[in-house]
Amino acid sequence: MRNSPSAEVQRSTIERQDLDRLFELLRARGYTVMGPVVRDGAIVWDEVAGAGELPAGWTDEQEAGRYRLRHADGPALFDWTVGPTSPKAALHPAAVTLLRARREGHSLQVLDGDAPPAKRAFFGLRACELAAIAAQDRVLLGGAVTDPVYAARREDALLIVVQCVRAGATCFCSSLGTGPQAGPGHDLALTELAGDGRHVFVAAAGSERGAGLLAALAARPASAEEVRAADAAVAHAAGRMGRVLETDGLRDLLAGSLEHPNWEAVAARCLACGSCTSVCPTCFCVTTEDFTDLAAAGGLSRRVRRWDSCFSVDFTYIHGGNVRSSRRARYRQWLTHKLGSWHEQFGSSGCVGCGRCITWCPAGIDITEEARALRQRKRGKEASHANA
Repeated sequence: MRNSPSAEVQRSTIERQDLDRLFELLRARGYTVMGPVVRDGAIVWDEVAGAGELPAGWTDEQEAGRYRLRHADGPALFDWTVGPTSPKAALHPAAVTLLRARREGHSLQVLDGDAPPAKRAFFGLRACELAAIAAQDRVLLGGAVTDPVYAARREDALLIVVQCVRAGATCFCSSLGTGPQAGPGHDLALTELAGDGRHVFVAAAGSERGAGLLAALAARPASAEEVRAADAAVAHAAGRMGRVLETDGLRDLLAGSLEHPNWEAVAARCLACGSCTSVCPTCFCVTTEDFTDLAAAGGLSRRVRRWDSCFSVDFTYIHGGNVRSSRRARYRQWLTHKLGSWHEQFGSSGCVGCGRCITWCPAGIDITEEARALRQRKRGKEASHANA
């Protein structure tokens, strides 16, 4: 777990009934507010008009290959972990038109692609999702080439975190230092305290924008008891992670296990459906496609960029064939890149421990178990050599 906020950090308390006022302030500042809502049996990200659309009284049950919502006792708005979607879909959209072109006589007129949306405020981010945005920043903004689609959507985005006070069965963010306490990069961090006759949010500003929101709300200073309760709730979540990923030496372990027999075992279960990459909040691979509408006047053409997956057969297709034609090779590439070679490329792991890839894998494949299987075989070999 990240260190709890220091005593020097001034924290305030927002009453539950004041959340609608917070939404009004965000809209007055020109933000479209994105947040969690209940839809189609899951908690997903969408535009929200007010606090009344948040998932009050809901909780979730997750396991490998299993997700269920159920009604919870009490009025809490954030008594759940994460759903199948994340803010990635708003910042790095699943499909975006890069340009349009139309023939006019003997010339070709090139038109703009999709305009970026109005600036957005993300209300209800979890710590792992904040860490995922930071990872996407490193990939899409921090290199030699900046992705203009992401940059236009990331600029001026306002990030409001709600700290996790419970951990799900597939969560392992504490193994990677990405939660449940949110790290830097947010504008405002809230901890919900619901029960015992109170329903409040203990708030800490992470930027001038966040401090301005608290000032506009006239939020009262948090009491010492509220601060202790908020810190204890987050600490409780840190101690109840459903999964553990041992990270010591993991990069070297993966690099030295490319011929491990477990890759065949997992390939026999993997459907190569790409569900894990679509729900992952850090996967960023894309492809482009050109479309022509012959029925349109002048033959309107579009160039569309959409998400791609390293599980796709065509992902590594070149003129000589497919570089990774087997599911074994594709799963190995995904896992070794996510947990290993991301470090060399971007300075961090590509995993934030949200557990989505475990929950939403139809075959119930568990990334932490696959890493553990590689490590156990290595330890078995080392023990055999020691006893020889």
